[in-house]
Amino acid sequence: MSPQHDQTWLQRAVALAQGNVARGGRPFGAVLVKEGEVRAEAVNEIHLSQDPTAHAEMLAIRTASQTLGTSLEGCVIYASGQPCPMCLGAMYLCGVSRVVFAASNEMAAPFGLSTAAIYQQVALPLAAQKLPVQHLPQAAMQTLYAHWKALHDAQ
Repeated sequence: MSPQHDQTWLQRAVALAQGNVARGGRPFGAVLVKEGEVRAEAVNEIHLSQDPTAHAEMLAIRTASQTLGTSLEGCVIYASGQPCPMCLGAMYLCGVSRVVFAASNEMAAPFGLSTAAIYQQVALPLAAQKLPVQHLPQAAMQTLYAHWKALHDAQ
């Protein structure tokens, strides 16, 4: 994508965020583009659904996956704000090729919209994180994973 196209799609994400604020939502919008064509766009819908995962990027990924499948290779996500760790993780998992965002966590911090603290937590070893995460190994999982891999490899 050219810098001009990046600006066009990023401005669309910002416009979606502006519209969402006007409707009582949070200032987040996302546009998912593949081969120069918008495949999905969304706004943060937490205020409507009470679903804390209803971030604009997540909703755009869900929508695009309905038509493009679970691999979004070749897609670019344009977001009004820096993607949170959950959204960034989803982008890695579905293979998005690139992410472009307008507002950084540093810019968003004075407004209570930064996810920098979450990034800091997930960078720590599990035992050092604030959220207690406990690993209780289950032998059955080794068998289950092996079974899944055999089924997957047979396809």
